[in-house]
Amino acid sequence: MTIMENSKNKALQKAIDQLKGKTKLFPAQYYVDGILKGDISILSQAITLLESKSNDHRELADQLIRECLPHSGKAIRVGITGVPGVGKSTFIEAIGTYILENTDSKLAVLAIDPSSPISGGSILGDKTRMEKLSMDNRAFIRPSPSSESLGGVARKTRETMILCEAAGYNVIFIETVGVGQSETAVHQMTDFFLLLMLAGAGDQLQGIKRGIMEMCDALFITKADGDNKMNATRAKAEYTSALHFYPPKPSGWVPVVDICSSLDETGIDNVWNQIMKHHNWLSERGQLEVLRNQQDLDWMNDTLKERVLNAFFNSPEYLQKVVKIKDDLLQKKMTPFQAADLLFQAKKN
Repeated sequence: MTIMENSKNKALQKAIDQLKGKTKLFPAQYYVDGILKGDISILSQAITLLESKSNDHRELADQLIRECLPHSGKAIRVGITGVPGVGKSTFIEAIGTYILENTDSKLAVLAIDPSSPISGGSILGDKTRMEKLSMDNRAFIRPSPSSESLGGVARKTRETMILCEAAGYNVIFIETVGVGQSETAVHQMTDFFLLLMLAGAGDQLQGIKRGIMEMCDALFITKADGDNKMNATRAKAEYTSALHFYPPKPSGWVPVVDICSSLDETGIDNVWNQIMKHHNWLSERGQLEVLRNQQDLDWMNDTLKERVLNAFFNSPEYLQKVVKIKDDLLQKKMTPFQAADLLFQAKKN
């Protein structure tokens, strides 16, 4: 284990110990000042606060978001998804390294890790696969447990992104677990949506991916090296043809289809060039501001839904009724629809 990795682990453990009550929490201004100075240790502690389910921590976290929000919004936000086995983590390390070596950017990678079924915590697999990137002090990698979130999107990803931007990270990658319903949520919080696909898997145009393909701003076929390069080139032609059937983007942007290889590091520069080209395209046409406004509206709506659900399931009316109704449901005395209606009526009354 390197000195830097050991330091990061100690910082994360310190934050966890704080939330367990082993050390006291600091005032909000302590975290805000540390974040604005780019202190990775304090940033990690603040993100741990965001992920806490404690009401006290939630109030402090909300205050941090309010203080940091004016210092955010200047980063390029990129969502990255792909089928399992496509090599997302290897790709992110390759493009992340390219960005840090060729630009003045600071990169934050928010990797949505599958939650452990035992502890509920993040398995942290992505961080161990980005060994080179994690050793660069211009990069910040934060694995977050998918927990109870739909399809693998961490509940506090938006808030984490705000804190990272306030800390000076001007390129944000959000990596999802895989292709599924969660990609809609990632699409709603990012500017550029990148879909990674495999060639030669026999399912290039499988219907389940239609919705994902419709959202993507670029589609890159990975592992285009060695004997697989010909398959990747063929898949590129198939995907290019398929994307012609999708409706145009509101901004007028035409999604790009190309190939790349993280192993050979070929085509990686083209991915970054397409991200920057898309960013400039939106900015020049006033579409970036429109997109960011929509992201804020989506954030508000999702937060409201979360708060309403939490208020409902934690209400005395629900707790009083749920045991009896669940028993009746499991004994087939009522349908799930009847059970839900009774619980809803209990809350209304």
